[in-house]
Amino acid sequence: MAFKTLLTALAVPAVVFGAAIPPNEFSTQGTQIVGGTAAAAGDFPFIVSLQQSGSHFCGGSLLNANTVVTAGHCAVGQSASSLSVRAGSLNRNSGGTLVKVSSIKVYSGFNQNTLDGDVAIFKLATSIPTSSTIGYATLAASGSDPSGTVTVAGWGTTSEGGSTLPVSLLKVSVPVVARATCASQYKALDPSYVISTNMFCAGLAAGGKDSCQGDSGGPIVDPSKTLIGVVSWGEGCAEPNAPGVYTRLGSAALRSFLTSNL
Repeated sequence: MAFKTLLTALAVPAVVFGAAIPPNEFSTQGTQIVGGTAAAAGDFPFIVSLQQSGSHFCGGSLLNANTVVTAGHCAVGQSASSLSVRAGSLNRNSGGTLVKVSSIKVYSGFNQNTLDGDVAIFKLATSIPTSSTIGYATLAASGSDPSGTVTVAGWGTTSEGGSTLPVSLLKVSVPVVARATCASQYKALDPSYVISTNMFCAGLAAGGKDSCQGDSGGPIVDPSKTLIGVVSWGEGCAEPNAPGVYTRLGSAALRSFLTSNL
């Protein structure tokens, strides 16, 4: 299982969790998200880059002026005082607004072994108002379950084990995979893998398009741009019959956690 963050402290053998990226481990050149294209201004006005010591390690989404939702595995072990978020820019290194994080709250049901309930809330030290480049995400309705084609965005690597991060935001669209199908695919890879109702899967059977390391915690949206999930984990990146796994924000329990922490 692999996180899709860039923090080595979060690494788990074999699978790639929508992994965090360790500061300074990757260079800042190249283009990322596997099989994606450049995002345009306005595509994801709520996306933020989570940064530690000035280096991107995970993505997140603004829910209001003081609240960011991200993956739980991007938050565990982190100190709020060492983190900041950049909003309102397609460039993770410059532009937009850079503010400090004041507190972190991880969902109480988060399981670090299976990544069930992989969600957390970051509160910001300074409010981020809406602007021509910044907006707030609309959360999926409680009880809703994704279907059809969905789109994920981030500054993560463009290939499994990639050694560079893109400076500019990338996006890729992939179809939702039935939960039972995804569970069967992952059980075939490793019987210990769990695809819970707090998760959903999206990807191509042939592979080739996916989120990857550095995309963890970032948004995945439906055609109406409703925030339906956050990047969580997967077996490598864009491998055949191993779709990306996302935290399902429409889960009643997770939606309740988010609503109570806005």
